[in-house]
Amino acid sequence: MANFCYVCNKGPATGNTVSNANNKRKRRFMPNLQRVRILEDGRAVRVRVCTRCLKAGKIRKAP
Repeated sequence: MANFCYVCNKGPATGNTVSNANNKRKRRFMPNLQRVRILEDGRAVRVRVCTRCLKAGKIRKAP
């Protein structure tokens, strides 16, 4: 399963891990995704949503 937010399509970002000796190696910053049940077309669907979208109220959780 891909690591993308259902609402904003946020995915992994790339960057560097930098040591004290200033050695650099590539790394990935993964989005903080949570599995939630949302209402879509009147039925409950389980999707992965980032915590920023959850906090902003961009989705409506299923009861």
